[in-house]
Amino acid sequence: MNKNEAELELIHNLYPVGTRVVLDFMDDEYAPPIGTHGTVTGIDSACTIHVAWDNGNGLGLIYGKDKFHKEE
Repeated sequence: MNKNEAELELIHNLYPVGTRVVLDFMDDEYAPPIGTHGTVTGIDSACTIHVAWDNGNGLGLIYGKDKFHKEE
């Protein structure tokens, strides 16, 4: 298993489809506002976590770069 495969498996285990997340920080002009909640809809082979944000935004999270946490 290479590094990307191991990271992808880790992300799938941590954030399965349906997991609720909250955005803490994203360095992107199109990012939803900090504190926006959303639902994980999938994870692609580049380890991007795709999220359906509650405000309608669809921008994915980059694991290890963007800051977010699971909804409590």
